[in-house]
Amino acid sequence: MAATRPPLIIWIVSDGKPGHVNQSLGLAEALARNVPTEVVTVPALPAWWAWLAWLLKRFPGSPLPSPHLIVGAGHATHLTLLAARRARGGRVVVLMKPSLPRRCFDLCILPRHDGVAADARTLVTEGALNRILPATAGDARQGLLLIGGTSPHFEWNSDTVQLQIKRILARTPEMHWTLATSRRTPADFLAQLPPHPNLTVVPHTATSPDWLPAQFARCGSVWVTPDSASMVFEALTAGAQVGVFDLPVNPKSRVGQAIAALTDARRITRFADWCTSGKLHPDGHQPQLAEADRCANWILEWLKKENKKD
Repeated sequence: MAATRPPLIIWIVSDGKPGHVNQSLGLAEALARNVPTEVVTVPALPAWWAWLAWLLKRFPGSPLPSPHLIVGAGHATHLTLLAARRARGGRVVVLMKPSLPRRCFDLCILPRHDGVAADARTLVTEGALNRILPATAGDARQGLLLIGGTSPHFEWNSDTVQLQIKRILARTPEMHWTLATSRRTPADFLAQLPPHPNLTVVPHTATSPDWLPAQFARCGSVWVTPDSASMVFEALTAGAQVGVFDLPVNPKSRVGQAIAALTDARRITRFADWCTSGKLHPDGHQPQLAEADRCANWILEWLKKENKKD
């Protein structure tokens, strides 16, 4: 009888921001699809406390299993990641471009728009990691409209977005659309949007953490305002056909450059192009993103090589 493989112990250092925590969870869940894992979430320490923990080689809190991997996203996690490694061992995986030199960490996983080149310990991804799984039963008659709001990356204009929504509704009478707002959506946006028989509106206050993944699983087409880059990548990971509303871009924005690169690669379709072709991905090509799984495989291969050295 084969011996049971011991689990890979993963500590997730959390700064409390859902977008950052979801990246770490997405990676941990991808690792769990490959090997047995045990995941522990620990809060990021205040900077002074993290420095003290690093100096004393003692990590505060209740006794926890010693980690093989310590994962975190966001600047507020960086000192805690290093303090945890010094006190308890393990390898540190940082997500997104760190505020400290990359050599401080064992592995770095960075979205392409961070502008850092890949190397032996740095993997560049298409967008930030997420927890979305490929949809297996998306309905071509169901669509999703994801509305963001003001950001430094694009010049927001509610009238422009609403005109594009009306055009989409008019040109797709066979579809039913669900529109969801975000915390950044202007307060008067929904009040200005006229009702439509093929449109269900869900304000962000009425959604749960599981709501969006469920919508990605059932909707074959997704339109996103370009300021919501993370949702663009989530929709692509789900395998949806993805359109992006047209808004003026800040030419210095790395997020804007990432959206432009996706358009050039024909992964997404700009509203103006859709108006001409009438189709999302008019060439019929539907690229599939699975970045969390790619990162998990890369980490496991790296660990295998490192363990042979020990």
